Amino acid sequence: MKRIVSIMVIGFLLLMIFPVKNVKADMTVQAKSAILMDQDTGRILYEKDAYEPRSIASITKIMTAILAIESGKMNQKVTVSERAIRTEGSSLYLKQGDKWKLKDLVYGLMLRSGNDAANVIAESVGGSIEGFVFLMNQKAKEIGMKNTHFTNPSGLEDPNGEHYSTAYDMALLTRYAMQNKTYRKIAGTKFYKGWKNKNRLLTEKYKYCTGGKTGFTKKAHRTLVSTATKNGEHYIAVTLNDSDDWNDHIAMYQYGFKHYDTKIIVGKGAIQAITNKYLKKHVYVKHDITYPLAKNEVDSVNVDYQLVKPKKDWKDPKKIPQIVGKAVVYMDHKVIKTTPIYYQKKVMEHKESWKALFKEALLLDLGVKKDG
Repeated sequence: MKRIVSIMVIGFLLLMIFPVKNVKADMTVQAKSAILMDQDTGRILYEKDAYEPRSIASITKIMTAILAIESGKMNQKVTVSERAIRTEGSSLYLKQGDKWKLKDLVYGLMLRSGNDAANVIAESVGGSIEGFVFLMNQKAKEIGMKNTHFTNPSGLEDPNGEHYSTAYDMALLTRYAMQNKTYRKIAGTKFYKGWKNKNRLLTEKYKYCTGGKTGFTKKAHRTLVSTATKNGEHYIAVTLNDSDDWNDHIAMYQYGFKHYDTKIIVGKGAIQAITNKYLKKHVYVKHDITYPLAKNEVDSVNVDYQLVKPKKDWKDPKKIPQIVGKAVVYMDHKVIKTTPIYYQKKVMEHKESWKALFKEALLLDLGVKKDG
């Protein structure tokens, strides 16, 4: 019995010293590259060669769609040019000289993957296809897509192999696009003016799917971007060169929904941990800090409240700045989130929340900037 107890104690101590790492995916995917990303935080929940540049086919059109939406021209009528309809691949069968609302073309682009629609959109928004491609690459840099280059608005293969992206970059693009209400509506539309969305995850295969874009070329093979929501969790999945993409996306979503829950680490409102005589019951954060966590990751998260150094003139509440520090969330000693700490004269009551599960520490930091 003593020996058993000793083994149990040693085992417990080993777990304390060498904590269990993040949950590993209990699944496999057929894709050459794949990623599952939490849409709200950008945390990667699963990845497979996610940073390898590959041909991406028509998921390119996510960039074309968001640029069209952001142009502010969605309700304008545009004219179909001869050059725009001279394209191979999937088509809306537009005719030269026809006039279309840009909005309708974007629906045709996303639901039916019309390459001719992509060209008309490009000429209308960018002045020319070449001008639009410049805007595509400029936007890619702004978003942080470091391993992406576009040569056309549709996703057709470039003869020189210069049209490519990665699973990670396409997840970044989708996360950016999903912040736009109009994009979310279009990407999540099953039928529009007789067009049925080619995204079968959305139309028939997965009830939690909220949108996405399909793609295929002989070189890229099947590519797919999709989004899904369940119980307040919002995920993005991307697969490149995948012969079983519908099932792989479902498997990734099931894995994410099973193993991860979004937790409120720091709840908006008053911060109880701060005891400074000038700030106690007067400081707060404006927004919740949330993060998707597996059950075995909870103990690896802690919060530091870092304050600017108090000054003598703080005896007068009018002298206390609006921002007095920041809340910094760490996971395994790495910063995952920060938010400013604000001051108000009125006394605030603290409301207990899930954040009480986390270790809280108060640090005075002389180097904290007032902008948080």
